[in-house]
Amino acid sequence: MFVGVVLFACSATPSPSEREQEIGSGAASTPSAVAAVASASSPAASASATPKAGACPVGMLLVDGSYCPDLEVTCLEKFYSPGNHLWVCKKVKEPTKCLSDKDVPMRYCIDQYEFPNRKGERPMVMQNFYQAQVHCAKAGKRVCTEHEWTLACEGPERKPFPYGYVRDPERCNGDRPWGHPDKDKVLNRDPAELERLWQGKVSGSQPNCVTDYGVYDMPGNADELAASVTTFVGDPKQNFDNVTTGGPWYYGVRNMCRPKIYTHDESFAYYYLSWRCCAEADGKPTDPRAPKQIGRSWTFERVRDIAEHSWKLPLNPKWPGDEGYISGGPR
Repeated sequence: MFVGVVLFACSATPSPSEREQEIGSGAASTPSAVAAVASASSPAASASATPKAGACPVGMLLVDGSYCPDLEVTCLEKFYSPGNHLWVCKKVKEPTKCLSDKDVPMRYCIDQYEFPNRKGERPMVMQNFYQAQVHCAKAGKRVCTEHEWTLACEGPERKPFPYGYVRDPERCNGDRPWGHPDKDKVLNRDPAELERLWQGKVSGSQPNCVTDYGVYDMPGNADELAASVTTFVGDPKQNFDNVTTGGPWYYGVRNMCRPKIYTHDESFAYYYLSWRCCAEADGKPTDPRAPKQIGRSWTFERVRDIAEHSWKLPLNPKWPGDEGYISGGPR
């Protein structure tokens, strides 16, 4: 029997290496045993950055293209980030090259902005993956899969950054100094500490940080949760229902479309971590469960129960823009 107790985070204050552990080092690599994307059963269609009227609800954009499971990204220039113990790619060879002969056709809707998808408001933070699922479900949506997130970021041309081939932290709010969070204060959702640590920008305020599909603020700014569709054979420490993608506003992090972190479990929540929602296109019904939860035959009631009983982390009933919203949730 499943016990609905979820820790606040894998680690109250992740170490630098935990903060930015990647698959690959700027040049994207493909994890083994890539699972099928939940929306991959849609009919194949040519990649297009032009939304079609009526395909998606208001506030969402249509992504109609194909995901490359094995993309060659050749890094031409990089720098070392001592705080995170990794190399960060600054410039990528143009163009990237799909090495797979089995592109995955995808057609789906994605929020234009990070949750709650409200221009001019901060992204919502301090909620874990299960709670993000509940928030998306309330809006009739689901948390985007990692492949949906990547395709929306790369665009039809599969660019490593949404704006091109050269990393520019000024376009997508990056390279900010490390905030040195007080782990006890963050764990206890201290409002003053959360506000001190905030270095993000409100949604839609970066006109040059937009993908070819019209989606804003994907790399940089807030890091984002996405639903995992990747299985690592024999490595349960990476086989969680979620991944993190995009990278936060700090110096020396990935801030690219493709690299993902697979080592944070579903309980991980943080002051720089948000998400965005997706839905099926053309009015098709949307299942709010993650692909791996569907594979395990979980009910969404089970997801909701965990979300409502997460240790030290309440399901926040208010969203950014609501009167009385507090990022740490009710106290």
